[in-house]
Amino acid sequence: MSTDSKFAPRSLTASEYVRELFGPEDNAAILLRNRSTGHTSQSIAKAETIASTDFQSWLVAQNASGSDVFVGMNPIKDGAHSRTKGDIKHIRHVYLDLDRKGDQSLEAIRNSTDVPPPNFVLDTSPGKHQVVWKVSGFSQDEAESLLHSLANKFDGDPAATDSTRVLRLPGFANYKLSEEFIVQARQETDAVYRLRDFTIDEGSPEAPRHFGEYQQRERRMPSDHKSQSEHDWAYAKRALARGDDPEVVIQRIADYRADGKDDPNYYARHTVVKAQAALDSATKKTPDELGSKNEQTAVVPEH
Repeated sequence: MSTDSKFAPRSLTASEYVRELFGPEDNAAILLRNRSTGHTSQSIAKAETIASTDFQSWLVAQNASGSDVFVGMNPIKDGAHSRTKGDIKHIRHVYLDLDRKGDQSLEAIRNSTDVPPPNFVLDTSPGKHQVVWKVSGFSQDEAESLLHSLANKFDGDPAATDSTRVLRLPGFANYKLSEEFIVQARQETDAVYRLRDFTIDEGSPEAPRHFGEYQQRERRMPSDHKSQSEHDWAYAKRALARGDDPEVVIQRIADYRADGKDDPNYYARHTVVKAQAALDSATKKTPDELGSKNEQTAVVPEH
């Protein structure tokens, strides 16, 4: 972690916020969503362009015509015209959308020893907040694993746990509300955090017990992509092997797949049953099939 101990917290305009999030030559995504017409558009431009007076005046006009204004939280690769995971150049931020018990969750973050003080706190509506940490040295998998765990621990929106997420830009009206509310942003530190600064206990299928340990394991893991079901199955096997209650494992998976599965409880139970069967099958193999104890330790990967 690097920081200036003399930093004085301050409120930020939209331009100031963009300049704090990105370097001048970083490509950033601006998304506009008009709730009245249903129209959504996205622009990708240099951060310095987005922070400029002309671009900000254009955003003001778009907001006045009914469009909510959002900014992508990680820079986009040069030449990219979309905001897919493959288009993300670097992980610069992790974040939480506190849209349920916002005030309580924000207080829990401020009092927690498991997470460092956030860099930015946005008030997006009465009692609702978005919290952002500046980070360095994260892979996309590490960032998204941490995002899931943060959302689980602090009751954040589980949908806001991907590296391509857009969050609100301060200084503009939030049209999700019946009464006008102007989004406000405060910068509370200029620290830049590393993976080891977050020590979240496991509470989701994707989240490791300790992120410092997870970073070491990741260096030994294959880099090939796994599907959602493969991640859940691997998680279930690990949890069952270390003795976690199967019903607890089922509930964790069901909670984190609630938005993506028609019947998350059935999916979670089916996943855990398969994982338990695989473990049972492995324990029935002969010593010749398994090899020596040392060989088993050497060839069984930690996912």
